[in-house]
Amino acid sequence: MKPAQHPVQRPRDAKLLVVDEQGRLAHARRAQLADFFAPGDLVIANDAATLPASLHGVHARSGQALEVRLAGRHSLRVDDVRAFSAIAFGAGDHRTRTEDRTAPPALRAGDSLQLGPLHATVLRTLGHPRLIELRFEGEIDAIWAGLARHGKPIQYAHVREPLALWDVWTPVAALPVAFEPPSAGFVLDWSLLQALRERGIGFATLTHAAGISSTGDAALDARLPFDEPYHIPASTVRAIERTRAAGGQVIAVGTTVTRALEHAAAGGRVPRAGDGIADQRIGAHTRLQVVDALLSGTHEPGSSHHELLRAFMPDDVLSRIDDALEQQGYLTHEFGDSVLVRDLFTPAGAGAGRDPPRTRGTVTRGLSLECAH
Repeated sequence: MKPAQHPVQRPRDAKLLVVDEQGRLAHARRAQLADFFAPGDLVIANDAATLPASLHGVHARSGQALEVRLAGRHSLRVDDVRAFSAIAFGAGDHRTRTEDRTAPPALRAGDSLQLGPLHATVLRTLGHPRLIELRFEGEIDAIWAGLARHGKPIQYAHVREPLALWDVWTPVAALPVAFEPPSAGFVLDWSLLQALRERGIGFATLTHAAGISSTGDAALDARLPFDEPYHIPASTVRAIERTRAAGGQVIAVGTTVTRALEHAAAGGRVPRAGDGIADQRIGAHTRLQVVDALLSGTHEPGSSHHELLRAFMPDDVLSRIDDALEQQGYLTHEFGDSVLVRDLFTPAGAGAGRDPPRTRGTVTRGLSLECAH
C-alpha cells in the first residue's frame, strides 16, 4: 500500500473499507461512515492531544548532534512531565527514512543532553542502546514551555513537508499526552458528530497516551506498543453500561481506544473508570471483552497495529482485507484511508456475557460487495 503523503486529515475522497459480521467486504466513501452504525450504538474516541515530542539537540559528552523522540511516561498528570522514555537517533531529520537514520552517540547513565532550551539527563538505557529514560531539569512550567517552543511533532519520511501541531491534533483533542496522534480520530468533525446524534448513536471519549509507531530498529519495533497510560471517565463507563443494556455495540475509534478499554475491563464486559497503564499486547490470542467494532487507519502487515486486528478476525479474513486495500489503492499511515471491522469471533448468544452481535442491514446497502464468502 502507498502512504498518504499530505497532512490532510479529512480529504474529500477518503475511502472506507467495511467488514460486516459475516466477514464480507464492502467499499464506501468515508463520508458515509455514520451509515454503518445503528441507533443505540456507542462510538468512543481518544481525546489525547499530541505533544511536540521530537527534540533536536546535542549530546554534551561527545558534542554530537542527535534527535530524541519522547516515547512514554508514567502517568497523564500535567505535573508529571520530567521523566520520559525516549528513542534516540543520530544527526538528521524526518526526511531520511527512520530505518536509515544514523545511530546516536553512545549513551550512558549520567549523560547530559541539551535539547534547545531544555536540559535533560540520561538516567539509564532500557535494554537497548537507543531506548533511554531521561529526566528534564527545571520547573514544570519551564519544561512545558521548552517543549512548546522547541519540540516538533514526530514525523516520518512519507510526509515531506514539516508538520505543525494543528496537523496532528484531532478535532476532539484535549490533554497533550500523546506522542503520536491517535490518527483514527482524524475522521471526526462536527458534521459527523451531529449525524451520530441525529441517528441516536452515542459518542464518548477517553484519554490514552498514544505511543510511537516506528523506531527504525527491528528489535525495538518488536517491543511495540510500549506501556501507555490512560484515563477512562466515569461518564464513558456509564455510556457503555447504557449501550450494553440497550443491546447496542461499542465502536472504538482507533487501536488506542481498544487497548485502553480492554485493559480496564480485566475480564469483564464493562471497563473500570479511572487511570491505568495499558501494558498488554492485543492480537490473535486476545478475547475481546468490550469492543465490538474498530474504526482504524489502514496498517501494513508486520506492524503492531496490524497485529491488533487479529483479535477481531481470522487470518484469512485479514488477508483478504490486505489484498482488497492493495488492489483498490487505499492509502496507509496517519493521513490515509480507513477500515471498519467487527469482532468476528463472538458467536451469536455466546462469549464473556456479551450480547450477540446484531445484523446490520445498512452494511452493504448501495455498496460494492467483494469476497462475499
